[in-house]
Amino acid sequence: MNLIERWIRPEVRAISAYHVADASGLIKLDAMENPYTWPEALRAEWAQLIRDADVNRYPDPHARQLTQQLRGTMQIPANAGVLLGNGSDETIQMLALALGGEGRTLLSVEPGFVMYRLIAAFSGLDYVGVELNADDFSLDMEALLEAIDEHQPALLFLAYPNNPTGNLFGLFEVERIIAASPGLVIIDEAYAPFTDASFMPRIGEFDNLVVMRTLSKMGLAGLRLGLLAGPEAWISEIDKTRLPYNINVLTQLSASFALSHISLFDRQTAKIRAARTQLFNELQEIAGILPFESEANFILVRTAQGEAPLLFEGLKQQGILIKILHGSHPLLNDCLRITVGTEAENRALIAALKLITQNPKPNT
Repeated sequence: MNLIERWIRPEVRAISAYHVADASGLIKLDAMENPYTWPEALRAEWAQLIRDADVNRYPDPHARQLTQQLRGTMQIPANAGVLLGNGSDETIQMLALALGGEGRTLLSVEPGFVMYRLIAAFSGLDYVGVELNADDFSLDMEALLEAIDEHQPALLFLAYPNNPTGNLFGLFEVERIIAASPGLVIIDEAYAPFTDASFMPRIGEFDNLVVMRTLSKMGLAGLRLGLLAGPEAWISEIDKTRLPYNINVLTQLSASFALSHISLFDRQTAKIRAARTQLFNELQEIAGILPFESEANFILVRTAQGEAPLLFEGLKQQGILIKILHGSHPLLNDCLRITVGTEAENRALIAALKLITQNPKPNT
């Protein structure tokens, strides 16, 4: 037995590292990012702020000014605790560390956000994934409630809307899940800017409910900032797993500056929501493409059998990168995920899809 096999935990060796595709030179529609940049005047003001920052000192360990702004921007209840993370990924990891332990379970639905499963694996948690209904990716309530009863999960994650399917789960069904869960239920609202539904106002209504948010999808993906809001007693305990100074000086300054110009991001979000509707309608008109309605900033599409890899590669040859999901889960066979881009990017995508689907495949 070599040293790797001796010392690296088997559950870590069994998983693959999270893969990020190289988007150099391509229209990037694979990662659910806001496609809009900042106006030049705002960039200049931001650059001045950064230039004057003193990075020789550690940041505010509690990011107090930024946290206060987030409370207002995200309408977090006044009696809720707030914990910031280096993106949602660190927040998920803190939750896993705080509630993990031998024989404990993290439960979620599949297909769902892959980081729940990955973080469970390298945190030593057992992972249970309950499949969604195959026809519309809705919750299979009978299977889910049975799994909760059998596994008694310490953590139960529900993305709301779900990634990668884009749909919202039924409100009454989510309430039943919270009531049936013995442990902590985390509603992951990463795509909150693109839907009107939220459990944030209901923090405190359930003693086992917390809500996750991120600034990545609203237009600050490069800053890596996420938050967890919930009853103060829960947040205080989870905060013990947070590494000191986890939100650096530049992120605190930049996020605070961005939130002071939140109307810009609200306008961008409104444009993305309108573009989502138009893109969905145009995708419906392409033969062999079945788009699913979405409450996020992306659209899941199902292609004809065996066509997903061909369309993915064809789009890359046309200079467009999307996400291929075929092979990642049985319910996602023949599926692709398309981020909603700018008007020009969406036009390029539709034109490329039409070109690829209308041209006969070469003989092999």
